[in-house]
Amino acid sequence: MNAAPTLRIVADAGTLAAEAAALVIERARAAVAERGRFMWALSGGATPRATYARLAESPERARMPWEQTWVFFGDERCVPPDHPESNYRMASETLLAKVPVPAGQVFRMRGEAVDAEAAAAEYTRTLAEAFGTRRGELPRFDVILLGFGVDGHTASLFPGSPALKEIFRPVAAVHAAAAALPQRLTLTYPVLNAAACVVFLGSGAEKAKVVKTMLGEHARLPAAMVQPTDGTLLWILDRDAAVLLSPGSAR
Repeated sequence: MNAAPTLRIVADAGTLAAEAAALVIERARAAVAERGRFMWALSGGATPRATYARLAESPERARMPWEQTWVFFGDERCVPPDHPESNYRMASETLLAKVPVPAGQVFRMRGEAVDAEAAAAEYTRTLAEAFGTRRGELPRFDVILLGFGVDGHTASLFPGSPALKEIFRPVAAVHAAAAALPQRLTLTYPVLNAAACVVFLGSGAEKAKVVKTMLGEHARLPAAMVQPTDGTLLWILDRDAAVLLSPGSAR
C-alpha cells in the first residue's frame, strides 16, 4: 500500500531548512540506534542547499551521528565533480567538507564518466555493495531528500522520460532535452519507492502552481509518482510554495 503524503507548511525558507534538518537528525539517530548506521540520499538544488548548510552549523552539526552516516546521491549531472553544476560539489561545499562524515562513506555518482550507461551500472553495484543487497533486491534508504522543478521533475526524472517506466534498474542514465545539461544519472522509482522516508522540499512562489498540481487528485507529474510502498512520504513547503493549496491541506 502506497504512503499517503503528509504535508507540513512552514513560514519561510529559513524555517523550512530548520524543519528539514531536524527531521534528518531525528531519522539518523533512530536508524543508528536500530541498525548502527544511517543511509541517506542527497538532492541537488537551491532548497536542499539551505538544509545542508543548516546541518553543517551548530547546534545541528553536533547532534548528527556523522561517523555512522552513509551518504549517497539521488541524481547527478554528467559533469566532473568540481564543475559548478555538480550536485556532489554543492553538497561537498555546503555540508560534507564541514562535518566529520568518513570519506569512505560518501558515494558520489561518476558524472565525469565517458559512458553514462556504464556509470549508472557502476552506481547500481555501489548500492548493492553498500547495502548488502542480492540480485533482485532493492536498497532501502532511511531518508531520501528530493526537490522538484516547476515542470514537476524530481531527481533527474523528467516528464516524458523513458526512465519513468523503469521497473528493474535502480539507477539509469537519462537525457533531459529541456535541461541546460541534459545528460544525467538518476535513481529510479523502484529505489525511491522502496525508501523508509522520502522528503520533498519546496520553497518559493514560483513553485506554487506545480505544488497544487502535484498534490491534486490523479496527478501524473514525475514527482507525484514518488509513493513509497512501505514508508513515509513527507512534503515540507514554505507558505509561498503552498499558497495555492486549499486551507487545511497540511497535517
